[in-house]
Amino acid sequence: MSAGGLAPPGSANTTQSAYDPRAQSYDTEQALKDADEKDSGRGLQLLWLNGEVGFQYISLNTFHANNLVDSQIVKTSQSGALYGLGAGVRLIFLTLGARFRLGNFSAWQIWTLDAEAGIHLPIGKVEPYFQFDAGYASLGSFSGASSALNLQNANVHGWNARLGFGIDFYVTRALSIGALMTGDVLYLKRKTVANLPVNDPAYAEAAKVYANDGSSVGGATTLTGVVGLHF
Repeated sequence: MSAGGLAPPGSANTTQSAYDPRAQSYDTEQALKDADEKDSGRGLQLLWLNGEVGFQYISLNTFHANNLVDSQIVKTSQSGALYGLGAGVRLIFLTLGARFRLGNFSAWQIWTLDAEAGIHLPIGKVEPYFQFDAGYASLGSFSGASSALNLQNANVHGWNARLGFGIDFYVTRALSIGALMTGDVLYLKRKTVANLPVNDPAYAEAAKVYANDGSSVGGATTLTGVVGLHF
């Protein structure tokens, strides 16, 4: 049969590999397994809780000033410590929840209670994210020279909106540490403060400010360290 340089064709098994669905299924499963080993390995997370401590600079009159406070007596720009606590649920890369923040300054305190949404981008153990908040803001606990006007009776409140960018590093599947930088816009308003006791003539002009309604649109910048728990 090999005479004249001719030879019989080889078996189909030796010249062409037959399609094997079991082998393809194994290859797919192995690829998924390899991808899973390369990702964060944290699995599905449903709940989150974090606390933050840092520094905040805030100005009550950044964008607009309409006699919210008397700037001669009450400082309108402050910097100091900020504390926060947040909690909520997680849906893959989307987080929803609530956050409370308290800024503690020498002349006054301000606190916010916001609804929060976040978009997270897991990259192994490192997770950058964007954060959006909006809710209620309140200014109070006046101290220093403003105590001469008894401004504890002043009801200053409004709303705030916040945009932030942060990075978390997962120490374990359930514990993360990171940093967060945010910027706030605050709208605050105040009703007339009646019957202010002015015992010092030096405060007479300041008292006239509080005889009318006031408002302002301010801004704040915050940098905090964040510790989170994930379940």
